[in-house]
Amino acid sequence: MPASPPETLLRDLETLLGPRGCTRAADDMAPWLTDWRGRYHGAAAALLSPASTEEVAGIVARCAEAGVALVPQGGNSSMVGGATPSGDGAALILSLRRMNRIRSLSPEDNALTAEAGAILANVHAAAAEIGRRFPLTLGARGSATIGGLVSTNAGGTQVLRFGPMRALVLGVQAVLPDGSLFEGLSPLRKDNRGYDLKQLLIGAEGTLGIVTAATLRLVPAIGSRAVAWVGVESPRAALKLLRRLEERLGDAVESFELVPANALALVLQHIPGTRAPLETAEPWNVLVETVAPAHAPDARAALEAALGSALEDGEATDAFLAASEAQAEALWKLRDSISEAERGEGPGLKHDISVPVSAMPEFVVEAARAVEARYPGARAIAFGHLGDGNVHFNVQPPRMPGWFEERGEEASEFVYDLVVAAGGSISAEHGIGQMKAATLARTDPPARLKALRAIKQALDPKGIMNPGKLFALA
Repeated sequence: MPASPPETLLRDLETLLGPRGCTRAADDMAPWLTDWRGRYHGAAAALLSPASTEEVAGIVARCAEAGVALVPQGGNSSMVGGATPSGDGAALILSLRRMNRIRSLSPEDNALTAEAGAILANVHAAAAEIGRRFPLTLGARGSATIGGLVSTNAGGTQVLRFGPMRALVLGVQAVLPDGSLFEGLSPLRKDNRGYDLKQLLIGAEGTLGIVTAATLRLVPAIGSRAVAWVGVESPRAALKLLRRLEERLGDAVESFELVPANALALVLQHIPGTRAPLETAEPWNVLVETVAPAHAPDARAALEAALGSALEDGEATDAFLAASEAQAEALWKLRDSISEAERGEGPGLKHDISVPVSAMPEFVVEAARAVEARYPGARAIAFGHLGDGNVHFNVQPPRMPGWFEERGEEASEFVYDLVVAAGGSISAEHGIGQMKAATLARTDPPARLKALRAIKQALDPKGIMNPGKLFALA
């Protein structure tokens, strides 16, 4: 187990980082000791905010020598407590927020290199300056940082076409647990030199090192886009519609989000300024976005034709095609506001899971029935990225005092067992953090767990990198 930080180490770090880079003030640290959802609360002897990779290396080397743990932190928007220290105060928080520069832009390489603390929205803006875009977006783009997105292998609404961060990161710079620097920022498309250390660090949640910068893949800017809200009879009909649109439109289909009637109803109830896109409430809906590059035919006309054909053949029951950017954003607001609307109903159980795409239509229906039958009065709301099998499977508890505290964990484990039985994963895009560490240890195949622990032990033998995350503490 990591040791508590000695006073000599803290003074050494204060000298290394200066007053802006090291604070022990309780008021300054308080906002960073609680996770975004308010579920986890920790303590730390100091908050370290380096301004350069060299300072990060200096921090890690000193902490490695002293055997003191570090908890890396970006935007602190983890959904699974992945950036919150434990309550014993033994770890130091290492914030990358000061390291927020865009280091380079290359239209020739279609690449951008950003430091770990760079905000996703600022990366989008930088790419736009050279006529490119970084094709990953999510609701927290105004606070999520590149280092956090890399470390959690974040997904988002464009995974259908471009994949998660694993597919979008060309190179990584990171400080390893002994303080050595891994220099891997070159934007190579092919590199066959044995084990891919970059891919080990992506999705490792800071347990194998501190990502300090990343080189990201860019794609051409959008010339036009089309957004539509489509009613369908079932998730199976939605998947059939997706495959039809892909056959007609190819890679133009970037987003395809499944939204059930109960999720839409919550949004209309709790989110001001929202309205139903279709005249008649449909049991299931999809939000679809297609794009076209500059100088290509308009995306809206192609989507309109494809949806018209689907309606004629009975593969969709109704559709609304946005006629302006304002209408397109209004449709996306309905999808992006589901989690906020659920909070309006009170505390809920959130499950970011994935199943094979072919299994998703049945899973969202049958798993919801199983949960509601086992826990009378509970309501399951399943929505998300149909094209990649990522389901946000959330459960609103019965209106019974104490149910959430007394039976919530049991209900979540029941959901995860259904996921594993369907050949799925208990974490699709938010990571494991501390919230799912015990569940991972219970549900993952032994051979896989053995390999993961062997990698952790080999790279971080002292266990100082984000302890308690990904791996459950014994």
